[in-house]
This record gives sequence, structure tokens and C-alpha cells, in this order.
Amino acid sequence: MFKKFLFAIVLSSLLALMLGGCAIVDTSTQPAGPTVHMGGASFLQPSITIQTGQSISLIDDAASPHTITNGSWINGSAKQAKENGAPTVLIQFNGNDSQSIGPFTASGTFHLYCTIHQNMNLTVVVQ
Repeated sequence: MFKKFLFAIVLSSLLALMLGGCAIVDTSTQPAGPTVHMGGASFLQPSITIQTGQSISLIDDAASPHTITNGSWINGSAKQAKENGAPTVLIQFNGNDSQSIGPFTASGTFHLYCTIHQNMNLTVVVQ
């Protein structure tokens, strides 16, 4: 009887450890700070407001590639631009991935766009 009881306790303990281990989350891969999500051909929010010194995390939620750089689409034409105070951006996304941009060290309004998808613009307002 004692062996069955001990076996049940050991089995329950192992099960609890296995289930508890599944709940551990590696936060080093989680985006920190403000985030902007991207769909197949657009930013899901066209603008974001952040504080001076912050970075933003761009999250590609689709299996669609993106190339993000400084500038914007204006009347259907891509216009690269270097804006004082904005970090220089040239980032490739392969789909279902994320990357950080920043920090933004000066206040102002800055523009980023996807070179692949027409009219895919993001405005970053830094206060």
C-alpha cells in the first residue's frame, strides 16, 4: 500500500513539474516598448506616438516580406527621406518576424514606409 501511495506522489510531482515547465515564457524574445503591427501590405496602425529616447518594435503578423526605410509614399511614388533626429532605417522582414527601430533621440514627426507595398506608410510622432 505504501509503494502505491509513494508511486502516486512521485507521478503527481513529475506531472506538476512538466506542466509547470510548459508555462515558462522566454521574455527575451518578446518585443519591448511600443509596438506597431504589419499586415500583408499595410501597417495595421498608420501612426504611433512615443516618448523621446524610446524605440519601437515592428511586428510582421503576416507571411509577407517587407522592406522598411525612412521616407513615405506620396501620390503613389516612393520618396526616401533622411529626417534629422530619426534613426536611419533599412530593415528586411521575411514574414512572421519582428525587429526594433530606434531609439528616436529627438522630438518631431518622422516617416517610415515599405518599399515593396505602395502606400504602406507609418508616421512616428516623438514627444
